[in-house]
Amino acid sequence: MENKKEIPYKIYLEESEMPKAWYNLRADMANKPAPLLNPGTGQPMTAEELSGVFCEELVKQELDNDTKFYPIPQEILDFYKMYRPSPLVRAYCLEEKLKTPAKIYYKFEGNNTSGSHKLNSAIAQAYYAKKQGLTGVTTETGAGQWGTALSMACAYLGLDLKVFMVKVSYEQKPFRREVMRTYGADVTPSPSDKTDIGRKILAEFPGTTGSLGCAISEAVEVAVKNPGYRYVLGSVLNQVLLHQSIIGLETKAALDKYGIKPDMIIGCAGGGSNLGGLIAPFMGEKLRGEADYRIIAVEPASCPSFTRGTFAYDFADTGMICPLAKMYTLGSSFIPSANHAGGLRFHGMSTILSQLYHDGYMEARSVEQTSVFEAAEYFARTEGILPAPESSHAIRAAIDEAIKCRETGEEKTIVFGLTGTGYFDLKAYESFNDGTMTDYIPTDEEIAASVAKLPKV
Repeated sequence: MENKKEIPYKIYLEESEMPKAWYNLRADMANKPAPLLNPGTGQPMTAEELSGVFCEELVKQELDNDTKFYPIPQEILDFYKMYRPSPLVRAYCLEEKLKTPAKIYYKFEGNNTSGSHKLNSAIAQAYYAKKQGLTGVTTETGAGQWGTALSMACAYLGLDLKVFMVKVSYEQKPFRREVMRTYGADVTPSPSDKTDIGRKILAEFPGTTGSLGCAISEAVEVAVKNPGYRYVLGSVLNQVLLHQSIIGLETKAALDKYGIKPDMIIGCAGGGSNLGGLIAPFMGEKLRGEADYRIIAVEPASCPSFTRGTFAYDFADTGMICPLAKMYTLGSSFIPSANHAGGLRFHGMSTILSQLYHDGYMEARSVEQTSVFEAAEYFARTEGILPAPESSHAIRAAIDEAIKCRETGEEKTIVFGLTGTGYFDLKAYESFNDGTMTDYIPTDEEIAASVAKLPKV
């Protein structure tokens, strides 16, 4: 049996061991994710149609269900070297504090200025935009990690960036907004009066605090109306999960280096970028019948797309101008409560993860945000890292599973994704510490009203 002398506190890969190709999980799926549909015709979107919104190379990646590995361009590998490979950390202090026989590991993605895993896809998408000769890109951001990461990538490559930031986050997270502006991004609170969609949403929902669906609509509109621009997205899409597979590939390589096989892999679930990236190679083994793992998606009780959503075609945006995606969804008109500070605010889930969940390859649970922040502070006090609220959903589940091991005496190995740091989320921590944070769980009637508006496909 392993001991502290055999397993280091942090497992690092050598630069030569860093993955040189992204892994396309869809290639090993018997049931492929359903295709994106044109909302006007109801037919699968073609590459030509998608190329009006996305970069051409990214469209190819989005539609490719068969190519198992995509070589990572050298320019992107050179950028990755600034902060990759990222460490896989054994949470010895947390284990000791919990008095659990479980072995807990976390893959830490916070070792870069953006503070999160989002940079893995941001640099890839910016690279393909630059390679295509574009002037700039547009995007949305919720808590701000994606916008921050993309602003870094665009500054590095000399691309213009227009960010529509969910209004409640724009107001609650001013420092993340200022990091984006420091890197040269133009940041607008959404919904705004800069777009037709924004004005329509403001007229219909006066005083709304916004949603990712609103911000996506505005970003897409600006991209389509401005020559030389394309829209890029930080989660949900197949191409994003492809880029983020580097997280899981590194995690598995580090575990294999010491002969460690996890029993369960836990990730937070909003749109699916972190979870999909972390589980990719493990899920691939599971699909191929080579190994089995318990894979757990953890989402907020205030935006529970997996656990209370409907598996159906829906719009990814509130303005209903984007392609239809078959996913677990709460309805594109669903807007999380303004007191929801824990991130993971998107109404739907990645089509890849939705299909895997629907087919029974993974499980999901929802957790209330006061419980999430309780776990976040416990982790900070034991492991010395202030975690991002999003990651803290996974921490909550990892702690709960470790406590179960303490009660049963089982020595299970738990791996979870620590997507980044929470230093720009201190307003949320302040709310928790002041005792003003509350848990809001949408009623069945609220969800039903939103789901009732799903497009008829």
